[in-house]
Amino acid sequence: MPIVESKFKPAWWLSNPHLQTLWPTLFRRLPKLSLNKHRLELDDGDFLDLALTVIDNKPIVIILHGLEGSLNSPYAKPLIKALDDSGYGVCFVHFRGCSDEVNRLDRSYHSGDTDDLSAVINYLQRTYSQGVFAVIGFSLGGNVMLKWLGEQAKNASIKTAIAVSVPFVLADAGDRLEKSFSRVYQKHLVSLCQQKYQQKFAQKISPLNINIKQLNTFYDFDDQVTAPLNGFAGADDYYQRSSSRQFLKSIQKPTLIIHAKNDPFMWQHTVPSEQELSPSVQLELSETGGHVGFIHGKHPFNIEYFIDKRIIDWLNSQKAFNNG
Repeated sequence: MPIVESKFKPAWWLSNPHLQTLWPTLFRRLPKLSLNKHRLELDDGDFLDLALTVIDNKPIVIILHGLEGSLNSPYAKPLIKALDDSGYGVCFVHFRGCSDEVNRLDRSYHSGDTDDLSAVINYLQRTYSQGVFAVIGFSLGGNVMLKWLGEQAKNASIKTAIAVSVPFVLADAGDRLEKSFSRVYQKHLVSLCQQKYQQKFAQKISPLNINIKQLNTFYDFDDQVTAPLNGFAGADDYYQRSSSRQFLKSIQKPTLIIHAKNDPFMWQHTVPSEQELSPSVQLELSETGGHVGFIHGKHPFNIEYFIDKRIIDWLNSQKAFNNG
């Protein structure tokens, strides 16, 4: 069946979705990694900063982060290490302006920008003969990846994909983050977006006539900043054209989606139905898990992160299938 019950069982002491969501940010230990940095110059004059393990002839896996994420996101370095230890080569992609340097153009990255993912895949295919085996996307990065897979359909030049905690319908996510405790996440993330905007336009004139500090919701920020900087008529146009749920039916590469019903970044009704999924998509739903949480373990000193193991298991199964 396209939708199956996840095997994830939350730690008894982290059954609350907000505890699941916040624990990795507050307490997860990040390994030290030695990564190779590469700046990918784009055709429009901008750039993407990549961080790569030693790839050699290993299957290549791309990782896409979430909104205002980076290599320092709590899921990034532990997953890179797990993949490297399991024999995969990893390319971590910083979206425009999400590394240590603001991007050059007025435009930014956004939830529907699939061209930059195509540019990374094309670069890796030119550079490494084995091409790209898989793409893993978290939250916003998962939305970008699923949209790209749907647009490419059978022409998608990868073998498999994994998406975690995806905002399938962007308007729903914006609405959910204005409710109850989820407003805490909105305040934090919108504040980061405001800071990024101010940093970018500290040395040049912005094309927008706005008071950035008055845009305190995702809808207002996307309507007044994200949309006009990236060629959309407004937030509604941006959300409608960029939401990934409408592209799921067209995906033709084996794709795993990991999602929790109690994700505090979106409503439960935001989750796609079986009729909206192609036969190539498997949606694993758990009752709890929060947003990019999925933590289990018998006690706080015996933490296990379900996502890392599930990703490795899925990739290994797909690698065995493709080699068989």
